[in-house]
Amino acid sequence: MTFTKTFARALVPVAVAATPAMAAAPSPDLERLKAHLSAVQTMTANFTQTDAKGQVANGTLAMKRPGRIRFAYNGGDLLIVADGKRLTFLDYTVGQKSSYELARTPLGPLLSGSPDFNGKAQILPSNDSRVVVARARNAGQYGQLTLAFLRNGSAPGGLQMYGWTAVDPQGHRTTVKLSNVRFNVGVPDSAFVYAEPKKKR
Repeated sequence: MTFTKTFARALVPVAVAATPAMAAAPSPDLERLKAHLSAVQTMTANFTQTDAKGQVANGTLAMKRPGRIRFAYNGGDLLIVADGKRLTFLDYTVGQKSSYELARTPLGPLLSGSPDFNGKAQILPSNDSRVVVARARNAGQYGQLTLAFLRNGSAPGGLQMYGWTAVDPQGHRTTVKLSNVRFNVGVPDSAFVYAEPKKKR
């Protein structure tokens, strides 16, 4: 399975047992997370994606809350777009398109207009004091998407999104790391419009 299919599979709705929620002690990091998500309405970045086999892909990301994100892979053959309601995977190489209800994918909580993942934000233990790790509770509903933020006093809420790891039902991991992150820059609505792929004969 290619890295792009692995990434897509990790983000679509999955039927896995929900893991028990960890006991949540009051955390200043949770307040930082809420402040960050409240302050960031748009974001652009470069991304590097690595799958379980070590295959690497690069591209650019544009995000606009609520509900919109665009992953444009270098080469132009693959595009992933959320338009506020649907998350769509477009493979122009083979002329295929797949679309899913955004709220039922792991990206749903991240792109929510709510600053606390609709009340489900959870801070996880981190072995690195420079890093804040978070995800939405009830992972069985959304799939497993674990987010990493770097502490950065100049970033909104004191946090800067570093990337995330998605885990599919078979335990395959797809990791995305961000660079050149820019907050609250102009992102046109046209960024979330795409051309329909042409089916290959």
